[in-house]
Amino acid sequence: MGACDDVRPTSTDPMPPMSRIRLLLPLLLATATMTPASAVSAADSTTAKPLVVAHRGASARMPEHTLAAYRRAVEDGADFIEPDLVMTRDGVLVARHENEIGGTTDVARHPQFADRKRTQRIDGVDVEGWFTEDFTLGELKTLRAREPLPALRGVWYDHEFAVPTLHEIMVLLDDLVRSSGREIGLIPEIKHPTHFRAIGLPLEQALLDVLDTHEVAKRVPLVVQSFEPTSLRTLHDRAPATLPDMQLLQLIGDPRTRPADVEAAGGDTRYRDLLTPDGLRGVATYARYLGPHKSQVGEIARGGRFDGTPLVVEAHAAGLRVMPYTFRPENPYLPRSLRSGAANARNEAGAVAEMRAFLDAGIDGLFADDPALARQAVDAR
Repeated sequence: MGACDDVRPTSTDPMPPMSRIRLLLPLLLATATMTPASAVSAADSTTAKPLVVAHRGASARMPEHTLAAYRRAVEDGADFIEPDLVMTRDGVLVARHENEIGGTTDVARHPQFADRKRTQRIDGVDVEGWFTEDFTLGELKTLRAREPLPALRGVWYDHEFAVPTLHEIMVLLDDLVRSSGREIGLIPEIKHPTHFRAIGLPLEQALLDVLDTHEVAKRVPLVVQSFEPTSLRTLHDRAPATLPDMQLLQLIGDPRTRPADVEAAGGDTRYRDLLTPDGLRGVATYARYLGPHKSQVGEIARGGRFDGTPLVVEAHAAGLRVMPYTFRPENPYLPRSLRSGAANARNEAGAVAEMRAFLDAGIDGLFADDPALARQAVDAR
């Protein structure tokens, strides 16, 4: 999901805060005693300026995962742009939040693709819709992006922008770095790698192959993220040959659930096991960053008080930097104590206040739908 959470607004958090979950059994990872993937100390993690990651681009302002959204994000001060990557039938990496594209493109308006609609099981869940793996790149390019949250964010730019390929994003990134004169990182997420591997479309090598053809990938900060440890371990083993400076980020889903790769292999490890001190040390053997849902870091209670968990301190002790997801500027996504105005209103003051509370808790960066507000929150520290 998103840095990967559900795009539908809800009145409650989709994941229970870590403060409500008692972790009884530490994960005994076989690799827990290996040398960490990074030598980040707790001091290093707290002295660097927190990073602003443009979640799906400037997705609160433009249709997500479009070149326009990535460009706007850089203009608004993002340190990283974040494309979610899925694959077409002919093996091309493209940027969509999910491989199901009914909610983010106008595919339903194309009668020639009506018979492509189907239901398939992805990561243990039955999903109905249209899927990128059923389209060639040429067919996908006939579609146009649309806003998945029209009631909150409007439809001003619907049907204007095509679905971009990773190649096109790299060309844009090179242009943005040169024209802005500043460092802009790339932090792609590979989506559903177990699913794509099962249908003969493995994502990991395809990602490395595209990045290796673009010189800009070797001179900007590069971090790859996934919810699946197996995929990250694969990249950890393969990337040094061509992209030695590439770093990895382990995303954390609902603590009660298993990563899709673990589930597929019949394993028992749940996300909550990765968040124990032993689990965090295991993650640090292949990743430098941890991407938890923000509720796993803490929550803002009544009166604006921040109720934090030990996760940031424990992750730093393990040598990991912490970048939670996802900060959004509309009331339905904000803590009740920070909401103001109409139920679905955009609330910039509340959004900045929420981000500042998490920054004060020691996070090393954040995924935000509105990077301009995130930039404001970071720069005000």
